[in-house]
This record gives sequence, C-alpha cells and structure tokens, in this order.
Amino acid sequence: MSAVRAAPQPIADLLDGCLAPSLRARGFAESGFIATWPDVVGASLSLYSRPLKIDWKGRKRKTTPGGGTEPATLVVLVESAFALELQHMEATIIERINTLYGWRCVDRLVLKHGTVARPEPPKRKERPLTDEERSSIRAAVEGIPNEKLRQALEHLGEAVLSSRKTR
Repeated sequence: MSAVRAAPQPIADLLDGCLAPSLRARGFAESGFIATWPDVVGASLSLYSRPLKIDWKGRKRKTTPGGGTEPATLVVLVESAFALELQHMEATIIERINTLYGWRCVDRLVLKHGTVARPEPPKRKERPLTDEERSSIRAAVEGIPNEKLRQALEHLGEAVLSSRKTR
C-alpha cells in the first residue's frame, strides 16, 4: 500500500493559517490587509506607515439599517514626519480600503506616532574590475587637467562598472 502525497501548496496559502490568531487579536480577518498596504497608500508612504489594528470597539454586534456591520477604525503606526501626509490622504485611504474589500469596513483612521521597522535594503555585490576596464576608465578621464576631478571621475567609473554584471 503506497502513501498518498498531498500536492505542494504555496506558502502564501498557509500564511493566513499561521498568522490567524495574531491577526484576529488585532482585528484583521486575514494577512491580505497588511500585504496590500503599499497598494492602498503608495509605495513610498508605506515605508513610513503600517496598519496596526482594526478597532471594532464593540461594533461587531451593531448593525447598520441595511443589515451590515458598522465600519471600524483603522489604527495606523506612522513616523511623525509623514503623519500630516497620511492625515491629508485619510479620505482617499478609507475609500481605497473599502473599495478593495467591497464593503464599508473602515470609516476613520487613528494615527499613532512611532518608528516603523523597515527591512534593510539588499547590499549590492561589487565585482572586481578587469585590467581592460580599468585602462578604459583611465583613458576616458586622462584629458581632464584638474587632478581631484580626474580622480573623482575615475572612482565613479570604477564604482559604476563594478556594480554591473559581467557581459
């Protein structure tokens, strides 16, 4: 009798199951809300803000006249310098969130000032230059009479070429 193997699953499909208890404690039904934050506020602003929790404040049992759940308050961690921009975008952000989920789940934002952890940018790997590349850089700057400028341009050329992949 042979064992039946389950088909491989993408990690993204398993993510909600692993994070569900933590997300539920913060009012999120799924990890998608956090993952789509850059789409909601934009790539640059998402580096300096992130959703902390959805505060229902006992609203789960209250329903609107149409029979739906009352919208919640989204608490957002934001770095001080970007709080004003986020505050100005509040109506747009709420509209984008509600459009994304197809119902009026959020009706206001509360901004909490703090430091947002960002991942370290990947470091570029520099490769050593060939003798041919070094001589071509020297040839390109040899006509420059100012010694400091020539050295700076030579250093710049080396940095640019060492960051490129070998052809």
